[in-house]
Amino acid sequence: MIKLSDYLHAVGGSNLTPAIDAEEIGITDGYVCDMLSDVMGSAKAGQAWITIMKHLNVVAVASMTGIPAIVFAKGGVPEAPVIEKALEEGICLITSALTPFELAGILYKQLEN
Repeated sequence: MIKLSDYLHAVGGSNLTPAIDAEEIGITDGYVCDMLSDVMGSAKAGQAWITIMKHLNVVAVASMTGIPAIVFAKGGVPEAPVIEKALEEGICLITSALTPFELAGILYKQLEN
């Protein structure tokens, strides 16, 4: 398990929900997907979800599956209502300029060490 804050630093990301302390969130695995139904059926609690989708439904799916953090690739930033809902649900939102492939590779390396 790694701390989300370590991953955030490694990917040069920004915490879009600073009221949620990334230092306190443990990440056990990752999931990369842009299809909500697949995430609902296959993602596991404790995973960081890497996606380019920025709409409100990503927060609902993360909440249902126990995902503590959503990582928006390619510099994606959701609108304010999405961030507000994530705060209500206690889900940390991160944005990074890196591609999903790069984000997944860095997460994989960190989890393997």
